Amino acid sequence: MDEFAALEQALRGAAPHSLLDVMSAALDERYGTTAVELRLADYGTRSLQAVAAEPGAAEPVPIHGSPQGRVFGSQEPYVTGESGDRVSVHLPVTVRGDRLGVLTVGMAADAFTEADLPDLGLACEALGHEMLVAERDTDLYLLARRAARLTLAAEIQWQLLPGRACARDEFALGAQLEPAYGIFGDNYDWSVSRDHLTVAVTNGMGDGTEAALLSNLAVNALRNARRAGLCLADQAALADQAVYAHYRGRAYVSVLLLRFDLATGEVEAVDAGSPRLWRLRDREVEPIPFDAQLPLGMFEETVYVPERFTVRPGDRLVFGSDGVYEALSPAGEPYGERSLPRALLAASLLPPTQVPGAVLRELAGHRGDKSPDDDALVLCLDWYGRGAGTGGLPRAASRSGGLPHVASRSGGLPHVAS
Repeated sequence: MDEFAALEQALRGAAPHSLLDVMSAALDERYGTTAVELRLADYGTRSLQAVAAEPGAAEPVPIHGSPQGRVFGSQEPYVTGESGDRVSVHLPVTVRGDRLGVLTVGMAADAFTEADLPDLGLACEALGHEMLVAERDTDLYLLARRAARLTLAAEIQWQLLPGRACARDEFALGAQLEPAYGIFGDNYDWSVSRDHLTVAVTNGMGDGTEAALLSNLAVNALRNARRAGLCLADQAALADQAVYAHYRGRAYVSVLLLRFDLATGEVEAVDAGSPRLWRLRDREVEPIPFDAQLPLGMFEETVYVPERFTVRPGDRLVFGSDGVYEALSPAGEPYGERSLPRALLAASLLPPTQVPGAVLRELAGHRGDKSPDDDALVLCLDWYGRGAGTGGLPRAASRSGGLPHVASRSGGLPHVAS
């Protein structure tokens, strides 16, 4: 633990662009490492990109079909044998449920033991936290996530997001946007306090930069109202006024706004437009209908009325934008009619961080050869309830849908592949 405290202090004092150098030096001193490599998930979560002084200096590693991708998906360490006397230890780099990437540490086989895994895990956690702080002052880690150039609209949208995942004892959630490098109007936001989780799924009308700017205005207006302590209906009303004051009804924003009571599972909701919600409970998928209210900014001084429902431990909620449920197959069938419920059932064993990607891959197959004519957003939230005591990890018995058991990181030695 003294070594870990020293590493934390060294990372905090390091220049923003040199965190990996500090980590490499500390691990080399402790284990005599031969190589240390940090890879971050790209915006489309299809590859792991190396953090390097020169972007593109190292080839990306696919998330599907690689040792690093296995670790990114399972969130468990994995050890591979490079030769008879050397191993590579692949470790997840994750902060509060948000999967950032994978750290690979090469060392002599006789220098590694199972007892090293907890300390290596703590080191990765410290690196992840400092990396998020460092992003305020350097582009290094943001550049590493890019497998292609972002459009300006996508740049605006990704900078607006709180992250791609979040986990607490009461819930875990994950989200994804497509096309990742060309998104324009869809967005999501969340905030967690001691007693509440607030989630907003938004869709600004229009295309390109104009849609991104519109969503940016609406999301920041909702944040401003939330941080002023306003109730959910007043948050929607203030954002409505902000959008109308700027656009005078020429453009508007659809939003589905929810506030979860972490102690009871009671949910307050305002449905102001196109984003929709489905619930997976007891192996049955059903839409949760709301009384449709006017989108933000369509008319002046719209009054919003909240509705209420309750989530139970084991419930899975999935939010989708109109670019998801309205996407048509070659035969003209909307994705939300039958294909989306089937996709949610097929993904019932996946953790919420992987469900959005699975649904969006199924969506691409549903469209066939047709190019998407709208961007798409999927957000998945698993509800465990207060008192679960799982540290944000799903419990095997908590869902009738059958989430798999998640092994403790301090359990047995990870599989060593030759």
